[in-house]
Formats: sequence, structure tokens, C-alpha cells
Amino acid sequence: MDGVLPGLLALLAFLASVRGQVFRGECNFERPYAECGYSQGKDDDFDWEQVNTKQRPSTDPWIPAGSSFMMVNTSGKFPGQKAQLLVPPLKENDTHCLTFQYYGASGEGSSPGHLNIYVKENNSPVGYPVWNSSGPAFHTWRQVELAVSTFWPNFYQLIFEAVTSGQPGLLAIKDISLQGHQCMSTPHFMHIKGVEVNAKQTATFHCTINGQPKDHTNYKLWLQGIGGREAPMKDTKPVNLRRYMATFDVENTTKGDSGRYRCIVQSDKGVGVSSYAELIVKQPPIPIAPPQLTAVGATYLWIQLNANSINGDGPIIEKEVEYRTMSGSLIDSQPVDKPNHKIGHLDPDTEYEISVLLTRPNEGGTGAPGPPLKAKTKCADPMHGPRKLEVVDIKSRQITVRWEPFGYNVTRCYNYSLTVEYRYKVNSKDETREEEIELRNMVSQYTLHNLSPYTNVSVKLVLRNPEGVKESQELAVLTDEDVPGPVPMESIQGSTYEEKITLKWREPIQTYGIIKQYEILYKAVSSFDPEFNLTNQSGKVLKNSNETSHTFVGLYPGSTYSFTIRASTVKGYGSESRTQFTTKISSPHMPGYDQETPLNQTDSTVTVLLKPAQSRGAPVSVYQVVVEEERPRRLQRAAEILRCYPIPVHFQNATVLSFPYYFTAEFPASRIQSSLPFTIGDNKTYEGYWNAPLLPHKSYSIYYQAVSKANGETKIDCVRVATKAAIIVTQLTTPYIRIAPAAGDNQLTGAATRKPDAVEPEKQTDHTVKIAGVIAGILLFVIIFLGVVLVMKKRKLAKKRKETLSSTRQEMTVMVNSMDKSYTEQGTNCDEAISFMDTHNLNGRTVSSPSSFTLKTNTLSTSVPNTYYPDPFVPTAILDENHAATSDTSSLVQSHTHSYKKREAVDVPYQTGQLHPAIRVADLLQHITQMKCAEGYGFKEEYESFFEGQAAPWDSAKKDENRMKNRYGNIIAYDHSRVRLQALEGEQSSDYINANYIDGYHRPNHYIATQGPMQETVYDFWRMVWQENTATIVMVTNLVEVGRVKCCKYWPDDTEIYRDMKVTLIETQLLSEYVIRTFAVEKRGAHEIREIRQFHFTGWPDHGVPYHATGLLGFIRRVKSKSPANAGPMVVHCSAGAGRTGCFIVIDIMLDMAEREGVVDIYNCVRELRSRRVNMVQTEEQYVFIHDAILEACLCGDTTIPANQLRSVYYDMNRLDPQTNSSQIKEEFRTLNMVTPTLRVEDCSIALLPRNHEKNRCMDVLPPDRCLPFLITIDGESSNYINAALMDSYKQPSAFIVTQHPLPNTVKDFWRLVLDYHCTSIVMLNDVDPAQLCPQYWPENGVHRHGPIQVEFVSADLEEDIISRIFRIYNAARPQDGYRMVQQFQFLGWPMYRDTPVSKRSFLKLIRQVDKWQEEYDGGEGRTVVHCLNGGGRSGTFCAISIVCEMLRHQRSVDVFHAVKTLRNNKPNMVDLLDQYKFCYEVALEYLNSG
Repeated sequence: MDGVLPGLLALLAFLASVRGQVFRGECNFERPYAECGYSQGKDDDFDWEQVNTKQRPSTDPWIPAGSSFMMVNTSGKFPGQKAQLLVPPLKENDTHCLTFQYYGASGEGSSPGHLNIYVKENNSPVGYPVWNSSGPAFHTWRQVELAVSTFWPNFYQLIFEAVTSGQPGLLAIKDISLQGHQCMSTPHFMHIKGVEVNAKQTATFHCTINGQPKDHTNYKLWLQGIGGREAPMKDTKPVNLRRYMATFDVENTTKGDSGRYRCIVQSDKGVGVSSYAELIVKQPPIPIAPPQLTAVGATYLWIQLNANSINGDGPIIEKEVEYRTMSGSLIDSQPVDKPNHKIGHLDPDTEYEISVLLTRPNEGGTGAPGPPLKAKTKCADPMHGPRKLEVVDIKSRQITVRWEPFGYNVTRCYNYSLTVEYRYKVNSKDETREEEIELRNMVSQYTLHNLSPYTNVSVKLVLRNPEGVKESQELAVLTDEDVPGPVPMESIQGSTYEEKITLKWREPIQTYGIIKQYEILYKAVSSFDPEFNLTNQSGKVLKNSNETSHTFVGLYPGSTYSFTIRASTVKGYGSESRTQFTTKISSPHMPGYDQETPLNQTDSTVTVLLKPAQSRGAPVSVYQVVVEEERPRRLQRAAEILRCYPIPVHFQNATVLSFPYYFTAEFPASRIQSSLPFTIGDNKTYEGYWNAPLLPHKSYSIYYQAVSKANGETKIDCVRVATKAAIIVTQLTTPYIRIAPAAGDNQLTGAATRKPDAVEPEKQTDHTVKIAGVIAGILLFVIIFLGVVLVMKKRKLAKKRKETLSSTRQEMTVMVNSMDKSYTEQGTNCDEAISFMDTHNLNGRTVSSPSSFTLKTNTLSTSVPNTYYPDPFVPTAILDENHAATSDTSSLVQSHTHSYKKREAVDVPYQTGQLHPAIRVADLLQHITQMKCAEGYGFKEEYESFFEGQAAPWDSAKKDENRMKNRYGNIIAYDHSRVRLQALEGEQSSDYINANYIDGYHRPNHYIATQGPMQETVYDFWRMVWQENTATIVMVTNLVEVGRVKCCKYWPDDTEIYRDMKVTLIETQLLSEYVIRTFAVEKRGAHEIREIRQFHFTGWPDHGVPYHATGLLGFIRRVKSKSPANAGPMVVHCSAGAGRTGCFIVIDIMLDMAEREGVVDIYNCVRELRSRRVNMVQTEEQYVFIHDAILEACLCGDTTIPANQLRSVYYDMNRLDPQTNSSQIKEEFRTLNMVTPTLRVEDCSIALLPRNHEKNRCMDVLPPDRCLPFLITIDGESSNYINAALMDSYKQPSAFIVTQHPLPNTVKDFWRLVLDYHCTSIVMLNDVDPAQLCPQYWPENGVHRHGPIQVEFVSADLEEDIISRIFRIYNAARPQDGYRMVQQFQFLGWPMYRDTPVSKRSFLKLIRQVDKWQEEYDGGEGRTVVHCLNGGGRSGTFCAISIVCEMLRHQRSVDVFHAVKTLRNNKPNMVDLLDQYKFCYEVALEYLNSG
């Protein structure tokens, strides 16, 4: 207790000392105000005055007395002038209370002005007054409390401001005192906190005040901003017994409202001021730029937000995308958490307005939508095709169809088209047409015009928009009948006779229905014979539809008839076809001479009566009198045959040539209008013919003939008018003296004619020519006669030889049939189909048997005379006498037109110990596997058993004149099977060409195996093609191989004439492994043009055989499909016409046999070919290749699908078999895996070199040596190896280079590859991923240098899922080579986790973009580099689909299996997943759907 009391006393003493202390800022103004730290304002209008009326009293009644104060005299001041007095800055350590007194004086009822008090904090702007005096002057001192709560470490300064009102008076202050405690009557504030809000939001300030609301009922509380904005108190809330909290809302804030705010309370004693709190108004962020469109789909839009540049304040805590249709209706807003965003579930073909909304913290932090992006979605696939398609009207040339109306919900696009597609046949060719339907007023009906009557028309509607196609069901409609077209003029043929015409025709090309009948009108229009009355020569004939000929009888000779033919259907007659034919003229009708008795007769003359003849079809031109000397009967036969005398012979020539007759007179028809007598032998000349006297000692017949000539015809009728018997001359008779004819007149009575030797030279020449013609005719007759005799003798000799040969053959039959019969009992087809013939007919050609040959085997060499036998160790079929036989051998034997008898086998020294039976296709794989054992010993032994070299006579080929027609001296044509050309006149041995007939499967002489034409034999080659009616030429060689000419270029680049043959190149189709050329061939004198195709296989290597048979098998199938069934033999040639030619023919025959019978007989087929042409299938390697090719064909089958069947076939292929739980497509892919070759270590020797290991991404995905693209550009010591493989496209060899994504150490090699191999496109199917060593190997801008190669970026573009970049690359070491433009296509639509691309359409678009660039930039000649991670499945899928699309474009069929198999032959990992294989089919369907 004693200790506490001294402490309390000490505390009281301390408080007393504190209270009595004078603080800085206090001033009673008894001393100068500056000493108190006060100062005048610098920016005011006038100053305060210091007055001390204690020391100096004032007489002014307004000035208070006995006080020290600061004063403002307002008298003489303008309204609004200011005077400021600044209290020294104060530092707040605790709550301050500042008191002062103020005074105002003025006239009655007026105010001198008002006093403002400012609290300026921390050198901040002055702000607004916290207290002011207003109202009229009060003439007394009043005290005011200022409760300042600024809180340490804030500084503050009070400013007293007097503002004049323009009235006289004064304002004064005094006794400014700074208390060290709280104000007694005015409340203080606690610390006020700052507020942060977003614009347009309400900022709520909380001010804590001493006291309770009930005590402050008359107080005014408000919030004051430093910028002038104020807010009233909203409500209060008690904090505790001593304090309460007042709430103030600054509503609808803006950025301009930001600043410092404080709370102010006004009591009746003064004013309380809080410290400032900061109001921060944040502007919600708004993007500066609109979002960027990166990809467009039918129901989605990909955008890039572009939210990094904003107006407003951050931070951004949320992003939203708001989109609406252009009509303005809000659709949706979606939160976004990535820079790129996909807006989905949109309507197709609709324009949207897209904005980005950004949000910062706190309420109201979401800014206004940014600038909008206007984007339009793509069209989507139509929902379905038009439905309920039906035909509502059918006419002959038009049909009307109707369908169910549809709208946007079906088209899913506002830009669409509706076309009607229809198919029909025109001249046996399928025609496809389409017409676009004009879309207006929801049309749902359309009429097709200009159709062919009575034609099956397939109609469907096709709904197209830019993104897809949908079709309706297809309707088959038969148009109505119409009148038919005209009968083809070229088909109307007339066979004319003297009194009839046989007319033949064909039905109209355009029947337009079922022909019911034909109407033929005929009418005579003119005649050579003016005496004919033609008025009754007309009529009409009706013929049934199955009759297309008619013979018109009872016609006049030498008359022209007009024929009008027209056909009719149920609709009536069609248009007419008119033609004319002229009957042949008839010989004149001679008058009758009942008795051959002359009017008068002497020893040297005979007088007869010449009567006019009756013309028949042409007027009589001349009359002739012929004297024929009667001779013995043996010599008279010819005269009996020549009843009349068409060849005029003068008497002189008849005498010299001992002719039996001569013309003695000729008269114009006008001379004999009636019967006139004429004397034969009157020694006169008539029309140049000497009427020589008759010899008495000879007998004569006198003939009288009339000649009619018209239309190039000459007809003669003659009659014997008299005979004269010989006069027997005795020795007493005076010798007869011939009298020379006197120089004559031409009268019928005659005149003396000149001597024979006085004939004029011109007429003598004419007579000589006529006689020469007669002689030539006689000689021709003699030659024909002798030929007939020789042929008859030859037939007798042939028959005799045949009988001898038949006897020999019967002996051979007994010998061979005595062999081991077990092979026959087991059903083996090992009989060889070889014909032993002497002379027999093959398709109308006579083939002579050779006389002898030499037989060679391993154990025997024998010369067999007089007949030709093949190797006797094989059962042989023998012809019987009638060329008809039976056989139970394989169909290879039965396929020939020759028929055979089976012979029994005999024991012979055959080294292989077997008879080479036919092999079942099911056993072929096992058989080949066994044959390849022990380094292929089976094939070696089998091949060596074939007869090598000449096995039949080839005498024609060995003739000196034919030696130059053979390319090789040891590969020439056997006589018995050679093609015999029609001989050329005057050219010896012109029937020879080095070519032989080869039988096909059940097709005799189906092939012609020949050598590659030489320059000397090109004409012979085309002669053969024309003569044999060949439509297909197969060429299995290149023109030059290993620097040697293998074949002459026997075809033109445009048009070439080979003597009388004209060959024109119509079309050339270049494919990767073969070329198809189409020629038009004409022959002079033949009125036809033939279309001939040449199939040129270019894929056979210079050495050996093709590495795989896939290409050759596809080639053979193409040849089969394009060869007409009714054409002549197929011409097949390589260089010699033996090795490759034999391979082609054997494979073709065996494929037919395998398909028909399920067996193959390769061995005996080769033997049969060798019996027809020497050394067919020239090497063991070729023989093995034939087996491999046939095996591959049997394993794989024909997987080609016509384009129009693809959809249904693919559907069936995917159908699961419930028993096996498998499908056709799975089995097809399994087969593909089975036949895919496996690479051996030696195949990839270069990739496996130690120096190349680091260039391979994966050591189990390596390119084989034969497919490597070796790098050419030199780059220091770098090797020329890159992990890449060359691949063929459908049309171009090595069109693709498939490789891995470049490793960091192979980027340089990659660009070397692109430059060295003239690549124009790069297809990238994977992502850049440094983690998997997949770097970005291209520059985004500028130039990258990789050794001498420089890669310069040119441009880039993004379209849907494809980024395309263009680069310029060049070799700086070789500037003369120029640069190459390369476009890279980076496909984004194949994520790494998917086996197949997301969209078929996008992938097809990629294919098309690459194709378009290839075609535009390099004419399709540049290569395409395709890469994925390891150069496998993805790259293979791209290549396969590219090939399939080309197939569809050029041959309207699909063969995915063949395409992938071709790729896998070079790289086994191409298209390595079933889903990828299916994807190839599905993109093919997409290709068809897209048109």
C-alpha cells in the first residue's frame, strides 16, 4: 500500500506536465503568426491580416476588441476571392483534437463570406473542405472542434480559407489549439480500410465511429472523395458499447471515381475527419483484337482467343467465348481455359458473331465482349438424298419424276444443288448425263427432255452441297415407243440382175421401239431402152420385222428403180431411206432363122438376110457378121463354149494366128432398120473389117450378132444364119486365086477393098492389142488347168503319206501306253498335247509336216527321218484319220482343235522318274516349296529335261532371202506353225515373218509369238496384224536395254505410213509399270479402220526377272479385260519372242486353267509352247518365276472391284460370319500379310552397315537395297545413305519416297534427298516431338543452311487440318542448277493416339491438295516425300489411298489389295493395321461420293 501511493502521485504530475505543454500548431496570435509556423497561401487572391486589439484597439465597430486574431477584410473584394492560411504540418501520433474560434461581421442580414477548413494529408491534393461557416454574420466568437484521425505515420496540414461574398465585412479566427486528447463533443474515427471494386460496381466503405448512433441522431455523416464525390451514410451497425460502424456505398463506380476517400461527421460543436482510404476502381478487361479463326467445320469453329492484348485491368482469371447468330439471338457462352477453343454443336452453313469475354477478380469483373469475329460454318453432308422418287409421266422422249420436298434440315446448307442423273445406252455405249434442277418455290417435280424413245433410262436425283453428296434411289424407266429412225443407207444393198433386184437392209439404228414391219415402195425412173413403158413399173411391198430382204421380179432390164424403205413401230412409220439400183441390161433378142439356108451362094460368097434385133434394156449399138471356119470337133470345143463373139478379130489376124473366126463386117444399128440382104465374101470393107472371099475348099458357119452397150455393160446375142460346105477340088480344078479386097466404101452392098498388107498402121496396132488380149486369156486358162491337175496329184501323194504316218503312229501308241499305268489310275493329267500331222488344216491354213528332226535328251540323240515326233518320253496324243478324237488328259491337251487318242505307256529311260502330272491349285504352294528345296534342285532338274534348241524344221526361216528378217539366228520360226503372210506380187518369200501360232486355253492359235520387229520387218509386222485381224499387241521388252537395241520402234508418235498400211497413234496412257497405246490402222483398198491396242510392259528389269510378279499379274489382267473376244490372235513379242513372251503366254494360259479346272499344268504347257516355237521360256529363272507368279495369282485372286459396285461389295466384306466371327476383309488382310515378303538381312545390307546405324530410327524398319534412293549431293564425308524407299504410284514409277521423320543428325540428309530426287511435295503425317527425336526440320522464316543446301521459307497457310508451307531450296555449291520450289503439307488430323485419321474428307482433301500442287508445279513429274514417325503404316496409307484414287480416276475400279501389295513388295510395313487397310476402302467410297 505504501508503494502504490508514491506511484500514483508521480503519474498525476506527468499528466499535468503534458497537458500544460504547448504543441506545435497552437497559436494565440499575440506574437507574429510566422513564429507559430503559419504561412499565407501562395495561390490565393489576398492574404490574412494579423490583428491585436489588446495592444491596438480599433475604432471599427466590426473588429472585435481585446483580442489577438487573424482576420480577412472582405470589403472591396470581389465575390469568390480567396485567402488561405496554412497551419504548419502536423504528424499524427494519436488522435488529435484541434479547437479554434471564428468571428464574422457584416452589414445587417448579409454575410461577408464564408470560412472553409481543409485537412490536407501527406502532401496530397487539398481536396474538399471538411467544415465551413455559412449564413449571415453573427458578430460573436464561436468555438469549433476538429477531430482529426489520420493515424501515424501520416502527416496532415490544416488550411483556413476565407472566401469573400462581395459584401463588406470581416472574417476572423483565433486561439487555434491542438489538444492531446480526443474531442469532447465531436466523435473520432477509427482507421478506415481501402476498397477495390470493378467499374460499375458499388464500393462499400466501413467507418468505425466513437459513440452510439442514438447519441448522434442529429449528426451528419458522409463519405467524401478527394475528387469531390460524396456518398451518404447507408446504415449503421454497433461494434461494441463504445463504437459503431457506418456504411457508405459509392454506387456505379467508374474509373474516374478512383482515389482517396474519407469519412466525415458533423456535430453541433465541430467536425470529425477520418484518414483517407484508397478506392481503386478497376476496368474489367476487354480484348483489343477479335478472336482469330483457325479451322472451320460444318458444326464447329476453331478459334484462337487473342486475349493477351486488352483494354482494362488484369489479372484475367476467367475467359469466356460468347457467340450468337447474325440475327442477334444469343446462343451460348462457354468458359475457355486454353488459347485455342472449339465451338461445337453449331448449325451448318450459318454465320456467327463470336466475341471473347474476359473476367478479372471481384464482382463485376467481366468486361464487355471484345471485337467480334464473324465466321461462317461449312456446309455439312446432306442428311440424306431425295426421297420417294417416282415417275409420274412417261412419253417417248421425256419422263417426269417427282420427289418429296425437302429443306434446310435435309440439305444442311443454303448453297446446294439438285441434279438429276440419268443413264441410258446409245449405240451400245453407256451414256451418262446430268441436268441441274433450278431450285425455286420448293420445286419437287422435273421433266427430262430429249431422251431416246424405247430406251431403258436409269434416273436418280443427286443432292450436292460443297461438302458432300447424297443420292436418291435409282429408278429404271423405259421410255415410250416412237416412230423409228431411217434404215441405215449404208446397210441397203442391192444385187441386180436383168429382170430382178434383191434388196437387203438392216433395221434402223434407232428402232425407238419394236419394229412391226417394213414398207418398201419401188418405181422405175429411167431406162437405157427408150422403148420400155415404165408407167406400170411401181408398187409397194410390206415385210415383217424379221424379214430384211426382198427380191423384186418382173423388172425391165437396163432400168433404174427408186426404192423407198421405212420401218414402223406401233407409233407409225419412221423417216424414209431412198436409194436407186439399175438392172443389168439383157442381150438383144435376135430374130429367128428357122433354116440356115442362104439367099444365094457361090464358091466364094454367101448371101444372107440380115434382120433387125429386138433391144432388151439398151438399144442395139452395132450388128456384126462373123465367119467361123468349121474345124474337127477336138478343136471346136472352145468355139462351142464361146457361143457369141465378144472379141473382134480381123481376117488378117485370124489368118496369121490361125484363129477359127473373123469379123467380116460391122454395121451401125441405124443401118439395119429392116431386113436387108448381105453377101459374105464380096471383098469389100465394112467399118474397117475386110469381107474377104470365102475359100471354096473350106466349110464355114456364118453368124450374125447384135451388140448392146450401156452402163459399162456389153451384151451380145448371135444366131447362125448360114453355113457353107467345102467344095471338093480335083486335079482338074483350077487353083483358087484369092482376090485382094478393093478400096472400099462402107455400103451394105460392099466395095472392092485393099490388100491386107495395105492396112493403115493405126488400125494395125489396135488389132494387135486385141489379139494380145486374146492370147493372154488363153494362157491364163492353160495355167489354171495345169494347177488343178497338180493339186489333184498332190492330194493323192498326201493321202499315201498319211496312210504311212498313221501306221507309224499306231506303233508309237502301243509303245507309250505300255508304260506304268499307275499315273493314269491316279488321275494325273500328264499327256502332252502335241500334234503329229502331215498335212492338215488349222483355221483354214495348210500346215505341212517337216521331214525330219534331231531329238536330244540327257541319254539319247537320235535322228528320226520322214516324220516329226516330240520327246518320246511323254505320253503323246495322236490324231486319228478324221481329226476327231477323245482324250481324258488335262484340258491343256483338250484345248486344241485337234483331237487325240490316248496311248498306253511304255518303259523308257526318263531321268526324272515321273510324268509331270498337273498340280492342284490347293497343292501348288507345297509343290513349289518342295521344288525350291536344296537350292532349287527340283526346278533345275525339271527345266533341264526340256528339249533345248531346234526341235522341228525351219527351212523357210533359213532361206537366204529370209535370213535378214531374223533378229537372232537361233530363234527363228518353225515351218509347221509359222504365220504365213499373204505373198506380195513380185517379192520372193514375202510370206515369211519370224512368228509362230501358239494355242491358248481352249482357243486354237490364240497367240502369235514373234520377235521384236526390226527396221526391215516393221511393214511385215503390221501386215501380219492386219491379216490376222489382231486387236491386241503385247510388248514385253523395252526398246533399249543395257545399251543394246532390243526392238525397233515400230509405232508412230503421230501418223506413219508403212507402204499400204497407215498407222495413227490415237491415245497413250502411261502407268507405272506399263503403257497402253491405242492405234487406228488402215489398209489401202480396205474400207475399214481398225482399233488396235498395244500393251507395253516396261517393268521387266534389264537382267533376270521381275522381283515380284504383282505388276505383271496386274498387267495380264488389264490385257484380258481390254481384249475383244471376237478378235484374231493376240500378238506377243519381246526381243527374241521366246523368253519373256513364253512367260506371258504360259502365265495367261495357266490362270485360265486354274480358274476353270482348279489345276495347273505348267510343265506340259511349256513343252507345248516349245513344240510350236523354239526355246519358249528361255531360262530356269523364268521357269521358276512362272510358278511364283501363278502361285501369287492363286493366293491373292482378282481383288479388283468396279467403282459402281464398291459400296455394296465393301458392305458385304465387313459382314461378320457368326460361325467364324470373321469377315471377308479380315481374311483379305490376313492373306495380304501372308503374301507380304519378309526382308532378309542380305536385302538390307547397306542400311545395316555400321556407319549407317545412327541414321536409322528403328533397326527393324529398314529399306531394302534395291529400293534405296542414294544421295547425290556431296557433303563432306557424309555417306550417301538415307532411311528411305522408292515407291511406285499408279501412273509413275518411283513417284513416292517413303522415309522416317528426320532425326536431328539426318535433317541435312533429308534436304539432300528432296533436292537430289527433284521432289516437289513433302507430306508430314506426324507431330514435331523432340522427346521422340522428331525435330522441326524446316525454317519458320528466313533461311536454314544444311551444308551446301539452303532452305528458304517462302510462305505458310492453314486450312482446316492442313498446314501448307512453301520453301525454296537450292545447292549453293551449284548455283547453275537453279532452285526448286517445295511445298510441305503437315496434316494435323491424325493424332498420335489414333490408328487412322479423324476425318476421311480431310485426308482426301490432303491427297487432292498434293495432287494439285504436283500437277501445277511440275506437270506431275516431281516426286513426293512422305514421312511419318518411322516411315511405315501412316506413310503407306497415304501412298495406297493416292494409288486407289488414281485407279478410280483412270479405270473406274478399285484394287486396294493390289495397291498395298505393290507397296509392301518394297517395304513390308506399309499399311500395317487392319483399320488402316479399311480406311483405304472408306476413303475410296468418300472419293466416289464427292464426285
